[in-house]
Amino acid sequence: MSSDFEGYEQDFAVLTAEITSKIARVPRLPPDEKKQMVANVEKQLEEAKELLEQMDLEVREIPPQSRGMYSNRMRSYKQEMGKLETDFVSQIPSFVIFSDL
Repeated sequence: MSSDFEGYEQDFAVLTAEITSKIARVPRLPPDEKKQMVANVEKQLEEAKELLEQMDLEVREIPPQSRGMYSNRMRSYKQEMGKLETDFVSQIPSFVIFSDL
């Protein structure tokens, strides 16, 4: 059971590292590339949220006596996700985010 969780953890780590790198690059990109990168980051943020949901489901299947360690890790991952979303919004000018509306 925990091997599924650990696989999701690895995927989450790789994905969040990619997102962090892309968020840092967005402000320096030309407008056409910026829009494409923003769309890509938005997609990856959704993928990361889906991974968190899968991990959360896995934690719920763990017997209560073993669940504490995994619950702590989940809290940390959710905080990391929140920070990524905050960083993303703060780095991206609103005209880029809302340009498709």
